[in-house]
Amino acid sequence: MVEIILKKGKEKAALQRHPWVFSGALEKVKGRPEDGDVVKVFAFDHEFLAYGYFNSNSRVAVRLLEWDETQNIDNNWYQNRLKQAIASRQFILNENTNTCRLVFSEADFLPGLIVDQYADFLSLQILSSGIEKVKEQIVDILRTELKPKGIFDKSDATARTHEGLPVENGLLWGENPPEFLEVKENGIIYHINIAEGQKSGFYCDQRDNRSILASYTKGKKVLDCFSYSGGFSLNSLANGAATVTSVDSSSLAVETLKQNVALNKFDINQVTAIQSDVNKQLRAFKESGELFDVIVLDPPKYAPSRSALDRAARAYKDLNRLGMLLLEKGGLLATFSCSGAVDIETFKQIIAWAALDAGKEVQIIKQFCQPEDHPVRISFPEGEYLKGLLLRIL
Repeated sequence: MVEIILKKGKEKAALQRHPWVFSGALEKVKGRPEDGDVVKVFAFDHEFLAYGYFNSNSRVAVRLLEWDETQNIDNNWYQNRLKQAIASRQFILNENTNTCRLVFSEADFLPGLIVDQYADFLSLQILSSGIEKVKEQIVDILRTELKPKGIFDKSDATARTHEGLPVENGLLWGENPPEFLEVKENGIIYHINIAEGQKSGFYCDQRDNRSILASYTKGKKVLDCFSYSGGFSLNSLANGAATVTSVDSSSLAVETLKQNVALNKFDINQVTAIQSDVNKQLRAFKESGELFDVIVLDPPKYAPSRSALDRAARAYKDLNRLGMLLLEKGGLLATFSCSGAVDIETFKQIIAWAALDAGKEVQIIKQFCQPEDHPVRISFPEGEYLKGLLLRIL
């Protein structure tokens, strides 16, 4: 096995079980590893640190996965890791919820692997060359352990380009999922499109937050921005919202939302679905003088890396400023960031700037986070990407 020797003093993070070794920390590579090969990583004094996936294209040159030198990274190892991850999520799945994240990359010691369950189908995202090399093994283990109808590859994220991998989107095993697959979350029915939908097909990371926010919406006029398939909209309707306006730039998302309203037998007359750029639509609401009781802002990732942080901060500030201007006195703003580069304290500061620009006094009354099927390893705080605040406008 190829050996990687780190520069003197660069072993601290690996000793603390952080799974990333950056290219600048490498002193020597003994051998000629291919991208995705498992290598042994040593400190400068040749103390064993961990096994990991090597990649020559990425700033993260080695993604660590096992710190016990006596372990063999073989099919049994992958099987044990997958079984452990799957078993830890079984309490989430019940008659009211048949979708969740089964494997969450570094959090489950499988860097670059995401597995989501949608009813009888699995959706995979493979974001590292190491997992790509053992894709067939992974699929075979999942097929054996879970017996799904089909396993679909949604490895179309731009993050794959950092590992020198092409995007992939297609069936890996079994049946193709239907164009609109029916799933349940918190007792609400959704049609989702795995093949053409965003990310792996559905945003199950907001499951708990949808339910929490819905408890504040009874009898309220709700605006759901970046609504996608309607998670916050549908939960609000289920809890008795008076009206819901849902805005998304995707025609597929708007059409799916309308289907989901009908599936759950909600009154379509209570729902206004708008296909539009959210910022443009918020400005249109401001010009027309329209106000809301509850607004949800759940935008896409504005800061994919720390280098984009300044630009993202400006985008988050402007978005939230517009949202605050559209709320009645005492209204609630549920605002989120899924950018890992934006920590919660930075996000709070951005919100403070937005409130200042909007001329509003704001209270934080609740803090949102990602659910149990998106755990955060204590040695890998970067896994805590989803954060949110529930604000009251005074």
